[in-house]
Amino acid sequence: MSKRRRLTGTCIGTVAISLVVASGVFGAEAADRAPADPPVPAPATPENRPTASGAYLHYGPDGVERMAELSKWLGGAELKVGHTYLPGDLWSNIEGRPEFLRPWAEWRRGADDRMFVLNVPMLERNEDRVPDDEVRDLLQEGAAGSYDKHYRTLANRLVDLGAKDTVIVLGWEMNGTTYTHRCGPDPDAWKAYWKRIVKTMRSVPGQKFRFDFAPNRGVDAIPWTECYPGDDVVDIIGMDSYDQPPGETFDEQVSAPYGLQAQVDFAAAHNKAISYPEWGLFRNGDNPEYMSRMLDWIARHKPLYQTITDYCPHGVWQCDENPQSSEVFRSKLYGTPGQATPAPAPTPAGPPETKPDKPAPAEAPREPNSGNWCAPVKLGNWINRWVPDFRFCVKPPPTDRLLF
Repeated sequence: MSKRRRLTGTCIGTVAISLVVASGVFGAEAADRAPADPPVPAPATPENRPTASGAYLHYGPDGVERMAELSKWLGGAELKVGHTYLPGDLWSNIEGRPEFLRPWAEWRRGADDRMFVLNVPMLERNEDRVPDDEVRDLLQEGAAGSYDKHYRTLANRLVDLGAKDTVIVLGWEMNGTTYTHRCGPDPDAWKAYWKRIVKTMRSVPGQKFRFDFAPNRGVDAIPWTECYPGDDVVDIIGMDSYDQPPGETFDEQVSAPYGLQAQVDFAAAHNKAISYPEWGLFRNGDNPEYMSRMLDWIARHKPLYQTITDYCPHGVWQCDENPQSSEVFRSKLYGTPGQATPAPAPTPAGPPETKPDKPAPAEAPREPNSGNWCAPVKLGNWINRWVPDFRFCVKPPPTDRLLF
């Protein structure tokens, strides 16, 4: 998607648990019988699995803190998904710095039914518009194992921090043209590289990761089915779907080639859950019909999780540009227990509730800033090719965000 984003970052929630109550055996002879086996939980099929809901609110600790504020605006609706993105500028950041991951891991450990969703780039310089021929070389190097160590480090850090069951949205929007980790320049190498990353991360003791394959809706630069790496290394079929072409109307977004219906059908054919890691408003502005129908689509198809992108121009709570869509979102999710099922419009006493303690307007995510983060001084592709791990860094100024 051509979204306004400096360095991807995101948002929030978790997974709901089904409870099964087995009937006991009663009667005169019950005491003499061997204890019955414990009941087996019902499988998490779309028919009985609630959708875990959240929103991308901020890439760093503010994203965790704002969940409570959004929940209040939604009448106490539970936000069960925490969603953020690893910076894709340097390998040292793709490895997941502990100070960056820790607040999210602490939030995840706060309740058993929470879900931490982490978008993970497959290559550094991920938003530097690297040319196709260089991307092809990098994908082939990845497929040969050149970058295994970075993903082993990330997996170990997640397990050590107590986020062993993180949902990894690996190489998202791979069918597009934006990211260095795109598939188009060499689909075979891309798929081989994905497999290598997944197998490397799964080799770490204690992990329970799930891997989400999340293309853009539509064909984009390449049909996303040509990038699918295989059922053995994919757990979830996701889709990033904003209100923009391809598809002028929601019906077209559903029925267009490689659209929403194609995602649902493909996932069913491969016996996979679906998800919507990124969705929201965009080219068509404040569009309450889109908002209503997307939420109805989510309620009907029951993805494992959904996280709306809540900054302008895509969002609702943190974006005053979309008041009509904001009210639709709020009325449908008002008071719901962590799932995207329609609910009656709220009828609070007195004037409608306003957004509580609304933070400053959110921006497209940027790289977090601390004394341990640095910005590369680009020396040109020629030196980076010969000395790929060599970097000059400058300590960023003590502000909330990087200034370049």
